Amino acid sequence: MNASRVQAPPSDGLLPGEIERPAPPPARPKRVAETIAAARRILESDGAGALTMRRLAAEMHMRAPSLYKHFSGKAGVELALIEDAMSEIGDVTHRALREPTTTGPLVNLLDSYRRYCVRHPNLYRLATGGRLPREGLPEGLEEWAGNPWFVVTGDPSLAQALWSFAHGMLILELDDRYPPGSDLDKTWRAGATAFGGDRHVG
Repeated sequence: MNASRVQAPPSDGLLPGEIERPAPPPARPKRVAETIAAARRILESDGAGALTMRRLAAEMHMRAPSLYKHFSGKAGVELALIEDAMSEIGDVTHRALREPTTTGPLVNLLDSYRRYCVRHPNLYRLATGGRLPREGLPEGLEEWAGNPWFVVTGDPSLAQALWSFAHGMLILELDDRYPPGSDLDKTWRAGATAFGGDRHVG
């Protein structure tokens, strides 16, 4: 996630430092949308290793070469899934900034991010692992998706550090790398406190 360095003035309901959601790309053709939905089912249920053009074609009840009418290859399918993940995560985290909470927006941001990513572990891994093909993403999507981390910290470097904490916690949690009996809720709260979790925005 790229924490925004743009300090947008509060307007049209935006919080200090928040940027507007980028215009959505053109709607996907029906067959492309169906293919991406099928790819996501495979990814979510069986992981990235199971997502092959052959498996996807079987899921779509077609021959693998037919998929190349719509995608140059597996990387094109994965890019569409990354775009969807960033859009959904951006929606979740921007919404978290506004939800009523007694713990403050930073804690709510971490909680909301964690809940979404734990529910979609394979999609999260795809979107955050390895090199990001950002040149193929819709303009402004990465910046907007990472913007809530800037909103709750007010500093781009601190925002990147906060997201890095959240990402590392998630990967270790998903990999079950913490010792048995670890109180991960308490660990998340400790991290939030270290980053000024009692700070409010707006």
